[in-house]
Amino acid sequence: MSDNNHSSRFIPIIIALSVVVGILIGTFYANHFSGNRLSIINTSSNKLNDLLRIVDDQYVDTVNMSDLVEKAMPQILAELDPHSTYIPAQNLEASNAELKGHFSGIGVAFTVQRDTIFVNEVISGGPSEKVGMLAGDRIISVNDTLFVGEEVNNESTMRKLKGPKGSEVKLGVLRPGVKEILYFTIVRGDIPVKSVDAAYMLTDDIGYIRINKFGETTYTEMIIALATLQQKNCKSLVIDLRDNAGGYMGASIQMVNEFLPKNRLIVYTEGRKSPRQEFRSDGRGTNQKTPLIVLTNEFSASASEIFSGAIQDNDRGIIIGRRSFGKGLVQQPIDFRDGSAIRLTIARYYTPSGRCIQKPYSNGKDENYEYDLQKRFDHGEFFSQDSIKQNESLAYHTSLGRAVYGGGGIMPDIFVPQDTTGYTSYYYMAMNNKLTIQYAFQYTDENREKLSQFEDMHSMLAYLKKQYLVDKFVRFAETRGLKRRNLMINKSYKLLERAIYGNVIYTMLGMEAYVEYLNESDPTVLKAIEVLEKGEAFPKAPSETTGKKNEGRKKGAA
Repeated sequence: MSDNNHSSRFIPIIIALSVVVGILIGTFYANHFSGNRLSIINTSSNKLNDLLRIVDDQYVDTVNMSDLVEKAMPQILAELDPHSTYIPAQNLEASNAELKGHFSGIGVAFTVQRDTIFVNEVISGGPSEKVGMLAGDRIISVNDTLFVGEEVNNESTMRKLKGPKGSEVKLGVLRPGVKEILYFTIVRGDIPVKSVDAAYMLTDDIGYIRINKFGETTYTEMIIALATLQQKNCKSLVIDLRDNAGGYMGASIQMVNEFLPKNRLIVYTEGRKSPRQEFRSDGRGTNQKTPLIVLTNEFSASASEIFSGAIQDNDRGIIIGRRSFGKGLVQQPIDFRDGSAIRLTIARYYTPSGRCIQKPYSNGKDENYEYDLQKRFDHGEFFSQDSIKQNESLAYHTSLGRAVYGGGGIMPDIFVPQDTTGYTSYYYMAMNNKLTIQYAFQYTDENREKLSQFEDMHSMLAYLKKQYLVDKFVRFAETRGLKRRNLMINKSYKLLERAIYGNVIYTMLGMEAYVEYLNESDPTVLKAIEVLEKGEAFPKAPSETTGKKNEGRKKGAA
């Protein structure tokens, strides 16, 4: 009896174990045969993959997983820093083209006006020139399909006209003075994307080079520009990096090398997984002793700041303008098999004195970072140097002992405020609505034959000044909904003239002539000329008083 009782005590345990085993076996087979392939999520790296797999396998409705991933990628990178980005496959080619120095297309510059594509310029030696297209042509069909109306904009036009090298596109064109439609079959080819907007002589002995980006061809373009200017008796130089948002660090290093003696530190980089790497001059630069001015503003960033920082910290030249953007993060491109890519921040770069000029940011969406330039404007920084507060704890020294500061851009040696003389609400509305551009294009289009007689900026400008274009613009603007305001128009007259003349010159003569025209009244350029003519392009060591004031601050090696 006792033996039976002893055995009966284990029956509930046996039953319980049997149930547990049965549940486990049942769960296994249920999961297995239902297609649920869930695994234990034990790490954060696996968690995201498992989440996507769960959604794909178990979600109540059908989900486009590719689309979901495309939306998730930029959001993940946005939690890191302001400059780590995701580039979808369809945008990668266009993104790379700017820095690669070329893209595949038909070789025209165009403007979309009144839902129609107007050809502004036919690039010399390009595919369109070879078949006989001309500036002033209107493109109305692409591959025998009408292409006018609301769907026509810059983005849709580029999609239609760009394409693989060697591919064909058939264009239907209306030409002023020709009644019938002209048809051109164009074989797409490599179209150069220039980094150097202008290279010409400001005075008899002062050369000027404006660089809009740092791409694969920028160094070569600069060397050609320097050689051209030297043939014109260039004895001193202005490098204009205003509005230059950067590009390849390597291009900037190559260019700085042209101006520095041997073994000068240009820049160094360092990151959590990236050991310190220094880049120094090799002494083979051809312009090591040429008096040099570098122009910067709040849109000069990244590689532009490497260039200006190296020139400033090595006391090689004078920086003129306004404080630069403040981007001191290095991105590495990483490509995916589907043609997309990321630009991941892997390091910070430091100028020769040891300063990082990256402005402060918070991980994730940082509104302070996004609106930093607006805040600078609101605080008056664009108009007064006294509005800029330097962090004394981030003071460093140049090779001569001049104080420079980290923590937010390159501070110029000579500050030039933004000139807002003549600004009115009428002018703002005209510019923001692109009415000056529209009018300038209309005027150019209607007077192309006459304007084509002028071969240089000065002769065209002399003609334009006799045409009362501002008065004609005011009537044009009224038809576009901008009400006449005589007092404001009189106050903004010179600015309106500048905008209209500049756009006409750009359309007819190209970018260099346009830059030359704007520079004639540009306060920053005029200040650069003044400094060079006074022989003050090479920085001087601070006085003893300044040196004592700066004692105890961080020292950097140049």
